[in-house]
Amino acid sequence: MSTAFDLSSQIDAAPDDHARFQLLAEAIRALAEQAPRPEDIARGADVRESELRLQKEIEIVRKEMRESELRLQGQIREVELRLQGQIEEMRKEIREVELRLQGQIEEVRKEIEVVRKEMREVELRLQGQIKEVELRLQQEIDQVRVDLKTTEVNLRTAMHRQTVWIIGAIGAVTGLIRLLDWLLA
Repeated sequence: MSTAFDLSSQIDAAPDDHARFQLLAEAIRALAEQAPRPEDIARGADVRESELRLQKEIEIVRKEMRESELRLQGQIREVELRLQGQIEEMRKEIREVELRLQGQIEEVRKEIEVVRKEMREVELRLQGQIKEVELRLQQEIDQVRVDLKTTEVNLRTAMHRQTVWIIGAIGAVTGLIRLLDWLLA
C-alpha cells in the first residue's frame, strides 16, 4: 500500500509526461520482477502428483508405524512373559523359604517341648529330692528334739541326784556338826 502511495506521489511530482511514463514503466517492471514465474507456479497436475507422492509417503509412514507398534507389542509381551516367569520363580522361592522356615519352626517347637519335658522331669526330681531332704531334716529335727528331751531328763535326773547328794551331804555335815557340838558340850 505504501508503494502505491509513493508511486502516486512521485507521479504527481513528476515535471512532465515522459517522467510520469518513466515512473510507471519502472513500477510495472518491479511488479513483473516480483510476480512468480510460470515455472514457479504449481499446476493442478503438479499439485495432484505431489498429493499422490505425499499420500504414498503417509502410507509408508503409517505402515512403518504399524510395524513398529507390532514390534513394540511383541517386545512388551516378551518382557511381560519374562517378568511373569521371574515373578513365578520368586513366588516359588518364597514358598520354598516359607516351607523351610515352617520346618525349622516345627523343629524348634519340638526342641522346646523336649526342653519343657526335661524341665518338668528335673522339677519333679528336684521336688522329690526336696521332699527327701525335708523328711530327713524333719527326722533329724525330731531326733534332736528326742535327744534334747533325753538330755533334759538326764540333766534333771543328774541335778536331782546332785541336789539329793548335796542335801544329804549338808545333812551329814550338819549332823556331824551337831554331833561334835554335843560331844564338845
